[in-house]
Amino acid sequence: MAVSVPGYSPSFKRPPETVRLRRKRPRDHGAAEPSAPPEPAPRRAALAAGLPLRPFPTAGGRGAAASVAVTRRNPFARLDNRPRVAGEAREEPSRGPQGAPGSHLNSHGENNLLWEEASHERAVTDLSQSQHISLSESDGTASEGAELPADWSIKTRLLVTSHQPFSWADHLKAQEEARGLVQHCRAAEVTLPQSVQDPKLSTELRCAFQQTLVYWLHPAFSWLPLFPRIGADRKMAGKTSPWSTDETLQHTLMSDWSVSFTSLYNLLKTKLCPFFYVCTYQFTVLFRAAGLAGSEVITALISPTTRGLREAMKNEGIEFSLPLLEESGHKRKVREATLECEEEQAVSDEDEEESFSWLEEIGVQDQIKKPDMNSIKLLREKHEGQMDHRPESVVLVKGLNTFTLLNFLMNCKSLVATSGAQAGLPPTLLSPVAFRGASMQMLKARSMNVKTHALSGYRDQFSLEITGPIMPHALHSVTTLLRSSQRGSFSAGLYAHEPTAVFNVCLPLDRDLHRKVAHKDLANCGLHPKTLEQLSQIPLLGKSSLRNVEMSDYIFNWRS
Repeated sequence: MAVSVPGYSPSFKRPPETVRLRRKRPRDHGAAEPSAPPEPAPRRAALAAGLPLRPFPTAGGRGAAASVAVTRRNPFARLDNRPRVAGEAREEPSRGPQGAPGSHLNSHGENNLLWEEASHERAVTDLSQSQHISLSESDGTASEGAELPADWSIKTRLLVTSHQPFSWADHLKAQEEARGLVQHCRAAEVTLPQSVQDPKLSTELRCAFQQTLVYWLHPAFSWLPLFPRIGADRKMAGKTSPWSTDETLQHTLMSDWSVSFTSLYNLLKTKLCPFFYVCTYQFTVLFRAAGLAGSEVITALISPTTRGLREAMKNEGIEFSLPLLEESGHKRKVREATLECEEEQAVSDEDEEESFSWLEEIGVQDQIKKPDMNSIKLLREKHEGQMDHRPESVVLVKGLNTFTLLNFLMNCKSLVATSGAQAGLPPTLLSPVAFRGASMQMLKARSMNVKTHALSGYRDQFSLEITGPIMPHALHSVTTLLRSSQRGSFSAGLYAHEPTAVFNVCLPLDRDLHRKVAHKDLANCGLHPKTLEQLSQIPLLGKSSLRNVEMSDYIFNWRS
């Protein structure tokens, strides 16, 4: 016969570490007159939010508290630890049987059940109002300002949430779609008011949104995803690729690609194209026109790189630098190691014999291994190879060396994969403006409507998702449209193509150089003046990129 244990229920399993209890013990103040207990944290939060509160249950001390039967709240009734979206009001604290905040009250009316996990999650999601704050939870920084910093990484997905609907982004009319394409081709400048009264009926807003989604691509195969290229073998596996075994077709594709690549560089050199990307299966190259990112000359960033690629660039006479190593001081160590190697190599055989002559005098010359240049070279190559495929391996090429880089890339045999799903496929060229052999493409956008928990039950939560290669100019244009359509209040999650996040590194240039660049020279590059002004600034994000953006009352808060 089973022994009955009081308070034990065989059907209830208590999960450990699910609810953490922290009881506040009353302090004994001797004969002093008891003072009024302080307001508990949930009650203070409710008072600050202006929520109606009922009085605490009366308790006259420990004895009275023991006589009052208080039913403990079920901790598994609702575990809503989701991050709060922008503009959502905080929910009313849970109430006990007497209507008081808190689920379990002691004799002083204080809440003994403290949901540390939930409060910790809310603290992480709330953006701070300070200028620069370290966030250990996300390993990034949060800042605020009237404008976003320039972000040179390529985004693969943008998810926007708001309490205002995105119906204006759906089902564009044929006339609106055609007008948006024409505005893009003619680089028309569209300026919207600070707040659009009825976005769904605003033809100007809908056409501007269509204009923002356009980008240019080469090569273009509708059945193949041509971005991203790094790590895309699994997505391309099983797709038809007739050029993988046909050398004649491969030669034709590379010939057309070289023409398009040269056309893009000529547009960049004449400041008719602000920037473009070259996406290979191993690395990505960002070419920027003079006047962007605080540089008065054309620049090119390559990431990630390997020691073999850097050695090949040196052999072609391409001068480059490693900006992240220069910032961290590693360049000094590498330079010292190089000087030591050069000094060792400069030592003549005669000097070397003299330096080891004293070993022969004591008879131990055979037991000492002389350092040779091969071992020193291998040691140096080992240190250089440790940064391969890492953000620290980003390479910066400036000025006329970018033209040499152009010829190097067109003749580089390792630029195209020789095996696998990408075998024989030329790199992807991405540009905000048209170029020779380019195909006009559109970013994919769709809006959704979901129900979320709120103070009074459920409320509508609207979202807009944009997918595809979202380049820096498109990100700025989208946030500008959202500022007007959502009345200065929205949140956005940004998903970057990680190998391109390092393109936000600050160039090792004089910080006053960007003032000498005349922006009027880039007036015909196809960008809106506001976008051009943003991309002309010196990058501030380092080797990270924007992860979360929130606008409230027309003020940006961002996290990288």
